[in-house]
Amino acid sequence: MPTKTELSELIKHHLTEARAIAKAAEDDGERDFTPEEAGQLREHMAKATTARADLEAIKGNDELRKTLADLGEDIALNAKTEGGRRRTASGFELPAAGKTVGEQFTESNEYKDLLAAAPNGNFAKNQRVQSGMAGFKSLVTGLSDTSAGALVVNDNIGLQVGLSAFQRPLRMRDVVTTGRTTSDTVEYVRLTAVTNNAAPVAEATTAAAPTAPGGAGALVNAAGGGYKPESGFTTAKISTNVKTIANWLPITKRAISDAAQVMTLIDAFLKYNLEEELEDQMVQGDGTGENFDGIGNVSGVQSQSWDTDLLTTLRKAKTKVKTVGRSVANAYLLNPADTETIDLLQDSEARFYYGGPAVAGPDQMSMWRLPVIETEAVPAGTGYVGDFKKCILWDREQATIQMTDSHLDFFVRNLVAVLAEMRAAFGVIQPNAIVEIDLTA
Repeated sequence: MPTKTELSELIKHHLTEARAIAKAAEDDGERDFTPEEAGQLREHMAKATTARADLEAIKGNDELRKTLADLGEDIALNAKTEGGRRRTASGFELPAAGKTVGEQFTESNEYKDLLAAAPNGNFAKNQRVQSGMAGFKSLVTGLSDTSAGALVVNDNIGLQVGLSAFQRPLRMRDVVTTGRTTSDTVEYVRLTAVTNNAAPVAEATTAAAPTAPGGAGALVNAAGGGYKPESGFTTAKISTNVKTIANWLPITKRAISDAAQVMTLIDAFLKYNLEEELEDQMVQGDGTGENFDGIGNVSGVQSQSWDTDLLTTLRKAKTKVKTVGRSVANAYLLNPADTETIDLLQDSEARFYYGGPAVAGPDQMSMWRLPVIETEAVPAGTGYVGDFKKCILWDREQATIQMTDSHLDFFVRNLVAVLAEMRAAFGVIQPNAIVEIDLTA
């Protein structure tokens, strides 16, 4: 593994390359990125994220945060400051390193303007409340809690002790490809089949042209003509709309003046709810109405039926990813109930296959040399294995926060609605690179 210095330099290199791409677009009349530039930008961000993960494995978290914060600041040196926010000419807003959505909102001009409208920072009972919309579209760096490349969603408890008891770890962003879009509709090409007819071919011994049509009107090649076999693949153009995921909660006007409380409500509740629903949609969305086309309902995903026992079934599914999907699996997706069953497996002498409860180490399960993503988005009795990088999550808008008392009778009750919403699209580029596993004997 590279050293800490080498990894830091690698991260800085890819961020510098990303900055150069953004600056080129800025210098060229503040134009949008070309498809080639967008692809290069995503590649540099992905490599920076991978290097960051390696660095995190060998460095302490405190030292890591400081190093990445320094590098994150470096990419934003040429960003313009507008209204207290850093924004590139191409439209990317660069959040403050290490700050959550709630922290950014309570430090935003929209929130400050809202408080400025209240005498002494407190809202009167008959005073109207209406904030501007504070949105956060971040450059995909993966180096801050609010970036589109952020892979881990933390449980931010804040002032609400015990809230994390109702939350689950969210890790689907760890394994899928993340991108961004500026449109309400995303069109992409889905690979549905590949035909490989490559074969040794003898040199031609005749120059004769194909003869008259044979069966079904097809020409008949002359014997010894040296004709090469034709291979091919089939694709389908898929169009998916950007979906809106939203939720809101009521708070009192008095609570608005408490920035810490507002921050907690946004980060530890509203934003978490958006991410949880997003993970459910990526797996279970049935494609109807405003639902995503989730992995479990996309046509072309392979299936693996129960075979002998649990471990055998899981291993055979991984083989299908390689031999049929022609892909390299990067993770299993399993329900916690099924990972519990795996943990409790014992041999004929009552020894746990996976070490038992006394084994110490990081809380990261592996199966057949692949990481296991535990998620309740996958129903118990079903699992998935595959190359999930061939699934793409397009962020249209990450988190937008807005407050108003113009809801029902909130104005006369001194209540305010806090609305959080995000917009995203999801697609599976190669369905047969994923296998759905029946884990029921």
